[in-house]
Amino acid sequence: MYDQLYTAWRRETEDPTLGGLEPDFYVKIQKYLTCIKEDKEPLDRKSVKVNLLEHEAQNVERMLKELLEIRYRKIIKTVTKLHKTPIELLTTEETKMCQNVTVFENAYEQFAKNLLYNQEGASTTGIDSQPSLIIQQPAKSEYKPQAHVNHKRLTLRFIKNIPAIMGADMKSYGPFTAEDIASLPALNAQILVKQGLAVLIEVS
Repeated sequence: MYDQLYTAWRRETEDPTLGGLEPDFYVKIQKYLTCIKEDKEPLDRKSVKVNLLEHEAQNVERMLKELLEIRYRKIIKTVTKLHKTPIELLTTEETKMCQNVTVFENAYEQFAKNLLYNQEGASTTGIDSQPSLIIQQPAKSEYKPQAHVNHKRLTLRFIKNIPAIMGADMKSYGPFTAEDIASLPALNAQILVKQGLAVLIEVS
């Protein structure tokens, strides 16, 4: 299992496109880590074998963390670009998580298209009080939400180290270390502040 993880990790770190994983890949990894832990328990903590097992577990956890972070960014980018879930490349867990993203994106795109071109089937609840939002939209033959979104940015001071993230504008940001200051899309900034990873800086 170590070799499979290493192959997947190396592939994702060296190739900009999303690679494929077996549907039960993460299940196997979890079982593999459990086996390492169980193998250590009956042994002397100072033994050579325990040291080797601990070193192996650390390598597995490091590669797995990097693999998850890279695949997260690639999956979001792929789903946004293709407007569908690349099921053939994903594990069972990834496929389930992507379904809601794809459904929301398709539904919102159709809703916005109907609303802008006054087609039936678009609910305007909560929007009637701001008709200027519709009037100001430029006429297009085809509506694509990401082309019209104005990504407001907020300035943050990071209080913890975080890996690189994919912004709401589909650009990569980071990695960041504590005390770094950066301007990010408002959606990402609010999430980082809420998670206690950064604080908002008021820019006058």
